[in-house]
Amino acid sequence: MLSGKNENGINYYTARKLKDMAQSLEQLAKAFDEGAGETMSLTKDDGLAAMQTCAALVCGNCGGCSLYADSEKEDSYYLYYLLRIFEQNGRIGTEDMPELFKKDCRRKRDYLEQLNRSFTRASMNLSWKNRFLESRDVVISQFRELAVILEEFSRQIDEAKNITEEYKGAVKKAFRRYHILVDSMLLLEYESGRREIYLTAKTTNGRCVTSKDAAELMESVFPDTTWLPAKDSRSIITRRYETVRFEEKGDYYLTWGAAGVPKQGERYSGDNYSFCERGSCQVMFSLCDGMGSGAVAGQESRRIVELLEALLEAGFAPRSAFKLVNTVLLLAGGEQHPAALDAGCIDLYTGALEVFKLGAAPTFVMGEEGIQVLKAGQVPAGALGQAEPVLLSQKLWDGDRLVMVTDGVLDALPGEDKEQVMGQFLESLEEMPPQDMAERILEFALSFVPGARDDMTVLTAQVWKR
Repeated sequence: MLSGKNENGINYYTARKLKDMAQSLEQLAKAFDEGAGETMSLTKDDGLAAMQTCAALVCGNCGGCSLYADSEKEDSYYLYYLLRIFEQNGRIGTEDMPELFKKDCRRKRDYLEQLNRSFTRASMNLSWKNRFLESRDVVISQFRELAVILEEFSRQIDEAKNITEEYKGAVKKAFRRYHILVDSMLLLEYESGRREIYLTAKTTNGRCVTSKDAAELMESVFPDTTWLPAKDSRSIITRRYETVRFEEKGDYYLTWGAAGVPKQGERYSGDNYSFCERGSCQVMFSLCDGMGSGAVAGQESRRIVELLEALLEAGFAPRSAFKLVNTVLLLAGGEQHPAALDAGCIDLYTGALEVFKLGAAPTFVMGEEGIQVLKAGQVPAGALGQAEPVLLSQKLWDGDRLVMVTDGVLDALPGEDKEQVMGQFLESLEEMPPQDMAERILEFALSFVPGARDDMTVLTAQVWKR
C-alpha cells in the first residue's frame, strides 16, 4: 500500500500510462485500417486471370477468336459483361459468349468448363478474402473499444480527488479505539461524489476483526453514510498488516422479480436473464431472447447473458460490453443464432438508469409521472458486425418500477398498439412486490392466448431510497 506524499503523483502517473496505452491501441487500429477495403465483386484482373488460364490449358496456339487479347484492352466491356453474368447466374453458358466464339471455336465445351471452373475458384477466393477482411474489421473494432475503455479509466483516475489528509486523523482515531492500527490509507472521491478508501491495518490485541465490522467504524467518521468491504477485498483484518478496500454504499437499493414460461410444446425456454452487482453502487440486469425457442435457443441466450455478466463484473462499460458480445458472436463461426439483447445499469448512488438495447422489446418505467416507454429498434446481436447498441437514459426516484419483457409477452397482447395495451395494464396495477408484479404481467399476457406461442419472460425491479 502506498501512502503519504506519493499518492497524487502515482495517480497522475497511472492515468498518463493508461492514456498512452489507449492512444497506442487507437494507432494500432488505424494501422490495421489502412489496408484494402472489402471487395464485393469479381474484378477485371480476376476475369483476365481466368481467361489466361483457359488460353493456356484449352486454346494453346489457336488465335481464332482472340477473346483474351480483346479482353485485355482498356475499352473492353465484354469481360465485365461475363463477370456480371457469372455473378448473377453462377455460370456462363454458350449463349453468353460472342458470336465469333460460337461460330469458330472447336473446343467450346472444354473452354466453357474451364472458364466456369476458373471463375468459381476466383469467387471462392473472393469470399474467403472478404471473410478475412470482416474478421480484421472486428479486430480493429476491439482495439478501438479497448482504447475507449482505457481512456475512460484514465479519466476516472485523473479526476479522482484525493481527500486522505482531510480525514486521516479521524479514521486512525476511530480504528485505534477498537484496537486496530492504521499504517496508511488512501481516500478517493469520484465525480459523482462516491468515495472509496484503502486501509493498510492490523489488530493490536491479538484478535481478528471482520472487514464488515471494520466498515461500520467508518460510519462514525462519515455520518449518514453506509460502508461495505469491497467484494474483491480481504474479509478479515489480522495481526499482520494487510490492505482492505471499503466502498461507500449507494443511496438507493433494488428489489426485483422474474416470471416466464417456455413456448407451448417446448420443455426449455429460449430466454435467459441475469441480475448482478458491480461493486456496491451499481446493479446490472440483462434479458436475452434467443432466436427461436427450445434448448438450442436457451443455450445460446444463456451463453450471451453469462458473457455479458462476466464483462460487466470485470469493469467494462455497458456499451463496450454489448459491442464485445456482438463481435464475439460474429467470430464464433458456424451457424448464426442471433439474439435480442436488453440490459440495464442502475447507479445506486445517483439513481440514474441506463438501458442498452440490441433488437429488444421496449422497457417500461413506472413512476409518479405515469408510464414511460424506452424503446429502440435494432438488429439482433450477432447478426451484423456494425450493429450499435442503443443507449437510453432515465433518472429513477424512490419507488419507481421497471418492467422488461421479451417479444413473446408483447406479441400475445390484443390489438395493433401492444405497447399501449401493456401501458394501460401497468397503470391499473396497485403497489405490490416485484415478484408478484412479474407474475401478474405474465398471467395478463397469457390470458389472451390458448397457449404460449413463443417463449415469454418478464423482469421487474423497484428502486428504493435508503
